[in-house]
Amino acid sequence: MANHSAKKKDARQAAKRRDRNKYYGKTTRNAIRDLKAAPVKEMGEKFPLVESMIDKLAKRGVIHKNKAANLKSKLAKKVNSAK
Repeated sequence: MANHSAKKKDARQAAKRRDRNKYYGKTTRNAIRDLKAAPVKEMGEKFPLVESMIDKLAKRGVIHKNKAANLKSKLAKKVNSAK
């Protein structure tokens, strides 16, 4: 543990950010899983929401922007082929 008050605060902030990022990441992974398992009619409605969640993860720096693009591309192919 750090001895300086600024480093202690930094550690607290990092812990909060880590927990928040884990929550957003897990929530998005669950949404992706639900989208893949959804019936064809619901896929079209859910896809824009999941796509938005993935974009937000990339914007926040939780995942890399190229990973976000790859995820969205694969999901779009799945949704379009299901129609």
